Amino acid sequence: MDTDTDILSITHLTKHFPVGGGLISRPTARVKAVDGVSFTVGRGESFGLVGESGCGKTTLGQMIVRLIEPSSGKIRFDGDDITHLDRAHMRPYRRRLQIIFQDPYSSLDPRMTIESIVTESLHAQGCTSRQERKKAAIQLLEKVGLGKEDLEKYPHEFSGGQRQRIGIARALCVRPELIVCDEPVSALDVSIQAQVINLLEDLKEDFNLSFVFISHDISVVEHVCDRIAVMYLGSIVEIAPTDRFILDARHPYSKALLSAVPRPDPAVATRPLAIEGDVPSPIDPPPGCAFHLRCPYAFEPCRSRRPRLVKVGTDHDVACWLEPGEEMF
Repeated sequence: MDTDTDILSITHLTKHFPVGGGLISRPTARVKAVDGVSFTVGRGESFGLVGESGCGKTTLGQMIVRLIEPSSGKIRFDGDDITHLDRAHMRPYRRRLQIIFQDPYSSLDPRMTIESIVTESLHAQGCTSRQERKKAAIQLLEKVGLGKEDLEKYPHEFSGGQRQRIGIARALCVRPELIVCDEPVSALDVSIQAQVINLLEDLKEDFNLSFVFISHDISVVEHVCDRIAVMYLGSIVEIAPTDRFILDARHPYSKALLSAVPRPDPAVATRPLAIEGDVPSPIDPPPGCAFHLRCPYAFEPCRSRRPRLVKVGTDHDVACWLEPGEEMF
């Protein structure tokens, strides 16, 4: 439910991509990339989305910033419905919503200087003079660990970690309130990942930001986020505060993801929870719970009825027939 403290509210959001067909024929099928997702993000909160590749995380993130049009559902930002705003009416929200892309190599135009890349959004919004934009670019580059001597350089002159810092500076240039971080460290070396994660945490405090942090790596999300949502085949199967999720994950898929995370304590013996089979096709998902074909605990309701998210504790929701609540029946 929306509250005054929520900056983002997603309600029953779906994205179905047509497959097949042609100019005069109808599509033969649809890929259900995102299928009825609901959650909220509080002001100043880091909200994590985790799951296997292909579960719909990136599609969901791009819908939040309206790079992809939703098929149905609702996106509310700061109380305003932005789900179907046209380009002109969406323009004011572009300053308040930004995204950091996964690939620091393809997300920067190789023909543009760093100054142009960082200040492009300011220029598009018709903000400030060239001199003021340059000053803002210098301040942001210094904030992310680069310098004014980098303004006239081009992306190919930087390492992957430096390029991601440039992408972060670009996202910050218009002083947004919420940033979608789409796998911002997955393409980087481990040592550089730590630097970028620490940088994002510092910037969150300095700029009073809210994050939707997308990753397949729970160990990264665990370090950065206040709450974690687990996605499987286009749907959210569990949402919980990070500390509670790590200690008491309820969904079998969540438990399997956690069991696969290596822990640095040799005294803690871990054995990954075996999950057999492959992720079903989003074109033809199975009936009932989408995870039941791979779940070692599946029983009859799982095969025929899709579970809904129900509360199993304060701020802890699970969509699993093993955790029945009053709303299930």
